Amino acid sequence: MGNVIIIGGGISGLSAAYYLAKRGIGSTIFESRPRLGGVIHTEQVAGCTLEAGPDSFISAKPAALELIRELGLQDQVIGSNDFSRKTYVWKQGRLVPLPEGLMMMVPTRILPLLATPLLGWRTKARMGMELLHPPRRHPEDQSVSAFITEHYGPEAVDYLAEPLLSGIYGGNPDELSVTSVLPRFVTLAQRYGSLTRGVLMERAKAERARAGNNHAPPAPLFRTLKGGLEQMVAALGESIRGEVAVCHRRVEVVERCDQGFRLRAAGDWIAAEHVIVACEAHSAASLVETLDRRMAELLTGVPYSSSMTVALGFNANDLAERPSGHGFLVPKKERRRLMACTWVGEKFPFRVSEGTIVARCFLGGTDDAGVLDASDDSVTEIVTSELREIAGIQAAPAFVRIHRWPRSMAQYIVGHPQRLAEIEARVKIIPGLALAGNAYDGIGIPDCIRLGKKAAEGIVPV
Repeated sequence: MGNVIIIGGGISGLSAAYYLAKRGIGSTIFESRPRLGGVIHTEQVAGCTLEAGPDSFISAKPAALELIRELGLQDQVIGSNDFSRKTYVWKQGRLVPLPEGLMMMVPTRILPLLATPLLGWRTKARMGMELLHPPRRHPEDQSVSAFITEHYGPEAVDYLAEPLLSGIYGGNPDELSVTSVLPRFVTLAQRYGSLTRGVLMERAKAERARAGNNHAPPAPLFRTLKGGLEQMVAALGESIRGEVAVCHRRVEVVERCDQGFRLRAAGDWIAAEHVIVACEAHSAASLVETLDRRMAELLTGVPYSSSMTVALGFNANDLAERPSGHGFLVPKKERRRLMACTWVGEKFPFRVSEGTIVARCFLGGTDDAGVLDASDDSVTEIVTSELREIAGIQAAPAFVRIHRWPRSMAQYIVGHPQRLAEIEARVKIIPGLALAGNAYDGIGIPDCIRLGKKAAEGIVPV
């Protein structure tokens, strides 16, 4: 079945198989679930494109767009509707728009910052004084909360950093590593001192570069595919057909042997010269324990959050008014169960049928994993009740789709850079072994594609 075994058929494992096949190297994917793609899953409901997992990828990271072009899907790429991009934050019983000019939690415009009721005057003054912050290098990793508090104060953590990062990681900024989660901001702080000054300086450089490129328009913040991200999974599967075997069986153990490795799956032993472990770190840990006990300990130490997406479709005529902006965030200080909501049709064109409003809601995270155990009826009641309070939607949904993702999002907690360095060092001393996935060096789709490609490129056929 080929001399390369890939454990995990998510986007990381599929990318590894694809880039191996491009070099004429066959492989076998072992995936315990009945379908490929991992958390990437698209449904078509009532003329609407619904993403069960991620709905897009960040444009600034090139790996996803490069792969999409290679697969011949470039004509299916659409960008986020950035002209209407406005995100609200739920604070003290009302939706407050994030101030214009905000880059994550870094303000770049004075007047919108002064006018926003999202932050108090003490925080606004501190944000203004942050321009004088001197360059400072911390010898050890910090939490996101400590880093943002140092620059902008605790209120900026509560109403900017926490809700923004909860939508990405489902994690706690008191625990997340700033070096791993916000590496660009760490670099700017070391170079300029002030994050605001650093962002403005880097933006000016980008503007000069665009001016030298005939004022090319800026790329949209996010990109996706018209028919959903599962188009990419399907195209990958088609492109590797005949080159890659797929076995929907769970691998139970990986051992060293004279030929390289042997793996047990459903009681059968399979030999391989190379193994790419592209599943979650907590699953990878049990697989590599016989290879390196310390590596297994390190992988076990990567925590994961659980999440749930709930898509609700409403008849637009049943709503008193059309929702404004791309959606809203609910900070932990204000949260009951709902973490965030995206108005799908406002964020992306072509995704929602005429006369329909789709709310894509997020629950779970490190503080509320138990919500995944609630029944569909209970979840629907939770979400519709909170949408009624926050967005004023009184109508009953025409359809509801619920997807649960237990322990699917890796958490880069403080100390992650050191953990990753030790994992990488230990992998290097086991010839033929590679790791890929969102537990290591990036959680987004482009990161997973890049890491799958890197694992494939490290394989030299004998």
